Amino acid sequence: MSYRIGIDLGGTKTEILVLGPGGNEILRRRTATPAGYAQALDTIASLVHQAEAEIGAAASVGIGIPGSISPATGLVKNANSNALNGHKFDRDLGALLHREIRVANDANCFALSEATDGAGAGAKIVFGVILGTGCGGGIVVNGQILEGRHRLAGEWGHIPLPWPRMDEMPLRPCWCGLSGCLETYLAGPALAFECDGPGASDASAIPARAANGEAKAIAALAIHANRLARALAVITNVLDPDTIVLGGGLSNLPNLATTLPSLMQPYIFSDTCTPNIRRNLHGDSSGVRGAAWLWPR
Repeated sequence: MSYRIGIDLGGTKTEILVLGPGGNEILRRRTATPAGYAQALDTIASLVHQAEAEIGAAASVGIGIPGSISPATGLVKNANSNALNGHKFDRDLGALLHREIRVANDANCFALSEATDGAGAGAKIVFGVILGTGCGGGIVVNGQILEGRHRLAGEWGHIPLPWPRMDEMPLRPCWCGLSGCLETYLAGPALAFECDGPGASDASAIPARAANGEAKAIAALAIHANRLARALAVITNVLDPDTIVLGGGLSNLPNLATTLPSLMQPYIFSDTCTPNIRRNLHGDSSGVRGAAWLWPR
């Protein structure tokens, strides 16, 4: 098929994108994500049928979800959109649309998008970082998503904060049941907590407050950057990626991409290392573009 449909199934919104034969954007729209599983399937099927009617052609369909499909059971696992968990999502939707559907974790879709025609285009190994309300990552090698045997590759948000300092002990509890997970230190709510204390969850105004000289906002951003540098140094020691692409709302923090390499250097096990860190090219549309690229050229 010459046309590719990408769908980003989020907790609150569902976005559909159609790419033309050359990878150009043909159509895009968003709608609210319904709460129920059957309703979500119907919504996606309706979006696909409407899009194909508009372009006058059938298309391949790739979908990014906030979870993954277990290779052991074929059922969705670890999705923060709870309605998906425990269902054979790809097969159910494939039956509705009468074709094969490709499904991947939304962070993997982000990484694939940026590796295909974004900030990591042409790089052999790309690590995509999601820093938003949560914290995750995706790995692309030679243009292909690296999912791993259990489809766990890139689950960066649930490794512990590396090289913790004494003032960072004891490590924070995570919703997953463990303590010290990067998500509890690097996601947006964690930055808000660092700046404004318990109960704070909105970090959107912190950069402006720092720019205006507010001491605690400046300190919170510095602490966050140092923790992110330590976390990315671990990724560099394991993968040695050609490019690290920052995504999610916190990727827009001023000067973050240019500041991180020097902060990472003391933690990288090499005599010389110059991490190539870039902000994403496609913004919050990168995930839906990556879903479309689950069907490669």
